Amino acid sequence: MSKAGWQADAEAVDAIVAGRHSDPFGVLGLQETPDGWVVRAFVPHAETLEAFAADGTALGALTRRHAEGFFEGKVAITQRQPIRYRASNAGGEWSVQDPYSFGPVLGPMDDYYIAEGSHLRLFDKLGAHAISFEGVEGVHFAVWAPNARRVSVVGPFNDWDGRRHAMRLRLGTGIWEVFVPGVGPGTLYKYEIVGADGTLLPLKADPYARQSEMRPKTASVVADPTPFDWTDADYMERRAERDWRRTPMAIYEVHLGSWRRRADGTFMSYDQLAEQLIPYAQDLGFTHIELLPITEHPYDPSWGYQPTGLYAPTARFGDPAGFKRFVDAAHAAGLGVILDWVPAHFPTDEHGLARFDGTALYEHADPRQGYHPDWNTAIYNFGRREVSAFLVNNALYWLEEFHLDGLRVDAVASMLYLDYSRKQGEWVPNQHGGNQNLEAVAFLQRVNAEAYRLHPGAFMIAEESTSWSGVSAPTHAGGLGFGFKWNMGFMNDTLRYMSRNPIHRRFHHHDMTFAALYGFSENFVLPLSHDEVVHGKGSLIEKMPGDDWQQFAGLRAYYAFMWAWPGKKLLFMGQEFAQREEWSEAKGLDWWLLDASMHEGIRRLIGDLNAAYRGLPALYERDCEPEGFGWLIGNDHANSVFAWVRQTPGSDPVVAIANMTPVPREGYRVPMPKAGRWRERINTDAGWYGGSNSGNQGIVIAHPAKDGGWPAYADFTLPPLATLYLVFEADDDQGR
Repeated sequence: MSKAGWQADAEAVDAIVAGRHSDPFGVLGLQETPDGWVVRAFVPHAETLEAFAADGTALGALTRRHAEGFFEGKVAITQRQPIRYRASNAGGEWSVQDPYSFGPVLGPMDDYYIAEGSHLRLFDKLGAHAISFEGVEGVHFAVWAPNARRVSVVGPFNDWDGRRHAMRLRLGTGIWEVFVPGVGPGTLYKYEIVGADGTLLPLKADPYARQSEMRPKTASVVADPTPFDWTDADYMERRAERDWRRTPMAIYEVHLGSWRRRADGTFMSYDQLAEQLIPYAQDLGFTHIELLPITEHPYDPSWGYQPTGLYAPTARFGDPAGFKRFVDAAHAAGLGVILDWVPAHFPTDEHGLARFDGTALYEHADPRQGYHPDWNTAIYNFGRREVSAFLVNNALYWLEEFHLDGLRVDAVASMLYLDYSRKQGEWVPNQHGGNQNLEAVAFLQRVNAEAYRLHPGAFMIAEESTSWSGVSAPTHAGGLGFGFKWNMGFMNDTLRYMSRNPIHRRFHHHDMTFAALYGFSENFVLPLSHDEVVHGKGSLIEKMPGDDWQQFAGLRAYYAFMWAWPGKKLLFMGQEFAQREEWSEAKGLDWWLLDASMHEGIRRLIGDLNAAYRGLPALYERDCEPEGFGWLIGNDHANSVFAWVRQTPGSDPVVAIANMTPVPREGYRVPMPKAGRWRERINTDAGWYGGSNSGNQGIVIAHPAKDGGWPAYADFTLPPLATLYLVFEADDDQGR
């Protein structure tokens, strides 16, 4: 201390002014000394500074100790309270509220649960929150940076000067916090971090930011705290009672930035998308819309899979309230909303999570564990409590704050295997010497368990491309705990088959039947996703061989084959009307194609397939159970014909028959599960869809069989490159 005992010593003053003091809250603001209460402030550019109590009482002018703007003085008060200053210089006067006169916002229970890694409301505690604190309006900022020497919040409110709002370190948790009075929603901010070695790092966006600037800018934004007025209470109540394994699920996968654009080529807003996308998907009979990641990301061609703001809906389409309006409108239309979620990796953009406090904080320091060679990204350190909690809280945040119906977790296989895309010597075995990432397994089990526990009716879907056992088995049985898994094998095998010349398909019959061997080992979603129509793969219609007619007929037959196959359905946008060009995120879909009858026919078929799928319990109630499926004809390689029955207790069965050659077949005999009258519910060769109108005139009579096996048979006309659905109606005496 100086010779006046209440004054700060010169070294402390110099450290504050230089922005290198380790505990600014121990120097600035109200300080109780043996000589009474003292107030100290650092206000750059101020030449004079006068202090005022919370009730407006003048406390007197302060003495300037340093030309950069360090002031202090004794004040006649009796208790701690918020302090306000009136600063002045040759240019005029302005008011300053002292951030260092406020106590901490976080409490000891937060410290306990944060340190334990079990805090499930981190999104309410960390990040930026506009609140009223100790009677003053402002924003509470909190960020995890345990190895930093100093952390400051910076923005236009302090001229991006990291000396002015240096934060308080909460010992034991590594959390830095400060309440900044006088700022509010819409404020831009970042964190200025000085590493343990004294290095000033690039400004960092807030990992918990609920809103971000529009790219290419990268600042975080203080979100509006106004509670959203949800209108979906009835929907959420009904959702909580559903068993999605036995409920129809037809998913329309969408990239919001390229589904449709404005006339000038710019992005549509969340509200415009709600007005156009939701009725469109509803009209086609889809049950859910799945969005490619809308978490904030800097690079458009990443499609959102390189997120830097996991808690912020991208500003490309509007603010967080706009996205809530989108979800609310979807629920009003009876549509669920699924979000693609990316916990498998994160980009190394300097404003993001990479080496956040100057150390490998969110990622592993060892590149054999912390670097992803496929995507040139970092990998989360799932074994670190705080990192696991960051991701678990993020999943819960989207489900709670935005009422999302599910999360589809991207690239799960890359999380499960330590040697994923790595050669020998490029990865670190687990404690047992194996290649399973046990820490990632524990994380996935935890996030799934918490999601299902806290959000009844919501579900988790894994994009997992290997044969890892128990992906959709419950955690209490040792599974990963997902509700569903994408069936990548079905997608790859069947698309490979359909891309072959029909004359060669007889030699690859197993590509269409193989999925039946493992089809009930998991709860599967059958995806025809965005990954199949990019990077030179062409669109689905272009994968079909033959002339124009055969391409459309083949695609119609394939869609109906998939819709009748056990498993939930997913189709990427544009494929519902046979988009010709492969997908590009840089422009909207080719909607003008719907003026052509063949493209419109595909769209009509998708609508009718969804109606049949949703209206016939046999097609969905046993999607995930083997008793719901039975082969009628599975080995007719020579004719490339497939026939099977879908069934469920209490409902009439449905028979599907697919002829995957351009040859019509008359009098083709198919075993049937019941004798009687069968109605042709779907015929993909119908003229309504652009077909040749070949078929059975809508009705087929099944006759009792006398040679064992299935109890009945029927003779069909099988249209070329077509799939039929037959629905049992009633016994027919003529068929006996």
